[in-house]
Amino acid sequence: MRLPMKFNRLEMAGAMGDLGTLLPLAIGMILVNGLTPAGIFLPVGLFYIFSGLYYRVPTAVQPMKVISAYAVAAALSAQQIMAASLVMAVILFIVGTSGAITWISKHTPKPVVRGVQLSTGVVLMIQGVKCMVGTSTLQQLGAIAEPYLTWQRLGPVPIGIPIGIAGVLLTLFLLDNRKLPAGLVIIFFGVALGICLGAYRSLASFGLQVGLPEFIPLGFPASIDFTFAIFALVLPQIPMTIGNAVLANADLSQQYFGDASRKVTARSLCISMALANVVGFVFGGMPMCHGAGGLAAHYRFGARTAGSNMIIGFFIVAAVILVGDQLLNLFHLIPYAVLGVLLFFAGGQLALTITDMQKRSEMFISMSMLGIALATNLAVGFLTGLFLAFALGRRKINP
Repeated sequence: MRLPMKFNRLEMAGAMGDLGTLLPLAIGMILVNGLTPAGIFLPVGLFYIFSGLYYRVPTAVQPMKVISAYAVAAALSAQQIMAASLVMAVILFIVGTSGAITWISKHTPKPVVRGVQLSTGVVLMIQGVKCMVGTSTLQQLGAIAEPYLTWQRLGPVPIGIPIGIAGVLLTLFLLDNRKLPAGLVIIFFGVALGICLGAYRSLASFGLQVGLPEFIPLGFPASIDFTFAIFALVLPQIPMTIGNAVLANADLSQQYFGDASRKVTARSLCISMALANVVGFVFGGMPMCHGAGGLAAHYRFGARTAGSNMIIGFFIVAAVILVGDQLLNLFHLIPYAVLGVLLFFAGGQLALTITDMQKRSEMFISMSMLGIALATNLAVGFLTGLFLAFALGRRKINP
């Protein structure tokens, strides 16, 4: 079965559902690491379009979180980030075309996949709350919760908290409303609020600036950049990419879309991410992947066909072509607290996939992965889940 693309307000709302994951890390890599807005967002837009045309179901496009978060926190150079993109592309292409990922997919127990989904969902909810209260990594680096708003507090309360509460209540009220999709309303609510609270200053010098990013605009990385990227960025990223962007993502797509998602296989996801990261490297962008969290976000806010991919993809590509590096100024209109609302509900949607597990041993594996992931990171949680599933399976223990 092949789902026809639809272009309605629900698909538009779903298309915007994952901005809470995409924008904070993308903005961080622009401000901290020196990547250009056009270099980041053009590959993202093209990846959205390609994914929609090939998979024919909603498909997420996200930054590779381990690489991106560490790059922002440690203020790494753009060349080191580009090197990580190219190395990840090579690894994903080899794993996908060799059939290794197919074997991994077949032999990864269901509780481990659910554990990845649960852990990712809870992490997204936590990050959403942090964006609302002003303690996310990017907000702490800037030492200000809402850097583009004139008003920072409502009395003794940081302005993001009442914005976040209002956004959560508005989203809850409209969550299943088909005439006024929650995702669309919350974005327009955020933009309107941002303008009223002073974010319009970002548009003071805004104007058409037709242009595209250059090829390898920041120069080809040196050998030392590749060495650093392999050990500091790529090795920690691989387990998370396999667990979340491949296995958990393919499983979730099957849950949501059934036979229509037959092209969303572990092999095809690896290859499409490999190709996307080659494009990202060429334009000096960030490492990109698919992701179960992003897919949950798109679905939660209304995306049901690949039309949502085409809407967000063409919007981003057109914006890059028309305004170039000034694209970042448009995104400054959305308060971080509103992005936090999107993250919170996307995380909740993904975490609830655990409800189909019934055995105590399965729940133990998934909950253990959650605890390990919160204490360390998702990559360690994924590897721990694999070990527990093997150990419990061999010993026939029922915790």
